[in-house]
Amino acid sequence: MAAVARADNVTALEGLTSKMHVLRCAIAAAVAALISSPLAAEIAVPMAYIKQEVEAPPVLSNLDPIPETLGADGAQLGLADNLTTGGFLGHKYELSTTTVPLDGDFLRAVRAALETAPFVILDAPTEALLSAADLPEAQGALLFNVSSGDRTLRDAECRANLFHTVPSDAMRADALMQALLRKRFSNLAMITGPYPPDLSFAEALRRSATKFGLNIVGEKEWVFDADMRRNASQEVPLFTQDFPDYDVLLVADETDDFGRYIAYNTWLSRPVAGSEGLIPATWSRVVEQWGAAQLQSRFNELADRDMRSRDYAAWAAVRVLGEAVTRANTSDPAALREFILSDEFELAGFKGRPLSFRTWNGQLRQPIPLVTARAVVTQAPIEGFLHQRTELDTLGLDEPESQCNAFSE
Repeated sequence: MAAVARADNVTALEGLTSKMHVLRCAIAAAVAALISSPLAAEIAVPMAYIKQEVEAPPVLSNLDPIPETLGADGAQLGLADNLTTGGFLGHKYELSTTTVPLDGDFLRAVRAALETAPFVILDAPTEALLSAADLPEAQGALLFNVSSGDRTLRDAECRANLFHTVPSDAMRADALMQALLRKRFSNLAMITGPYPPDLSFAEALRRSATKFGLNIVGEKEWVFDADMRRNASQEVPLFTQDFPDYDVLLVADETDDFGRYIAYNTWLSRPVAGSEGLIPATWSRVVEQWGAAQLQSRFNELADRDMRSRDYAAWAAVRVLGEAVTRANTSDPAALREFILSDEFELAGFKGRPLSFRTWNGQLRQPIPLVTARAVVTQAPIEGFLHQRTELDTLGLDEPESQCNAFSE
């Protein structure tokens, strides 16, 4: 009987092997036919990545330096992914990378890129993004914001040619508030840094707290410039002593200045969240599910470091173009824009759900992982927060809230 069973297993294995061979041959034949067909005519897709250097404010610790190629490495990984698919279809992707120094002419760099590339990924502050989008040369182009979470870019100051693969500050704040509300942490205190990114995130946290019915019972601005490596255990308790009782301490420190010194030094023993502690992140090295570990591994091989949020946003921008060109079989910016905003477009973003664009302001819908330094705690939208279209639209500006008119004109 054992011999018969073994013989049956061998026969089944041989049959499976034969079927797999037939399947491989069929796939190869289909690919060859597609390549030789008129639909596989060569399509050139020139792209440009332009980064505006900004002056970094002094911070209390240099333990986590900002990589010089932050963002650009993500774009390069997206290019490699596009070339893998494009090689079968006759689609030729190219990516030029330009870094504009502090005293450089950003708009000149954008104009130069637009002469040959109608698809431009921009890593720049809000005002620079708006100036680039308003260039006459950019009106027929597709621009992608991969760095600014500014609400206004998705609201009254939106531009029809500017898409956003980086989540807005509002999306990240809403993700955090959903998680806190689910834990029934209803009373919050907040410490805010003095720099524009800190203030922008703090405002997003205030708006989101109001939106979800949470109370910010006290706020303070961080005013210390002393060496917290020696004084945190003395200064922080005194600094937080006069807060009313609260459930969670919010930290708005997007410049990574003081937040690392807050946890375990507060007067009250409470969780910390925001820019430190429980962080609503675009991306984090601790995201491992849904194939993310494979993306993390490929990025590490390319850049010899962990993927960060800006890298992810840049990767997503390049992959959006790759997916749209593959599906629409064209490199015409107007046709691609129409397809990207349609119900047919989806991007596999390694976040557990297909990503798509909001038709009213060009924001890429995406889940927001809430992470600590060593693990994913949960991912928003949190279960139970419902929406008539998609739960992803519970994060950030929903259509009735947005004052963006450019996408409806």
